[in-house]
Amino acid sequence: MSALSTADVDSRLKTVPGWNVESGELVRTFQFKDFRGSMAFVNKLADLAEEAQHHPDIDIRYNKVRLALVTHDQGGLTEKDFALATKANELA
Repeated sequence: MSALSTADVDSRLKTVPGWNVESGELVRTFQFKDFRGSMAFVNKLADLAEEAQHHPDIDIRYNKVRLALVTHDQGGLTEKDFALATKANELA
């Protein structure tokens, strides 16, 4: 799987509401009612990430969870990143 072109990334961004590209990574911050909600989301996402063998960078700040996705071994964003972003949106 190769990295997507800038045009492809721009097109795919329309399919994942709430996500943006920052410094070459696909990022989104999710907000939950409390810390337990944040942790429940992260734990469910961890299972999906393991299944996909694609692991996001995760930053947890009480009721906010920031995810950052990039396919490091391909040097940019790929379909894997957008697939996991879609699953994260569905979980939230």
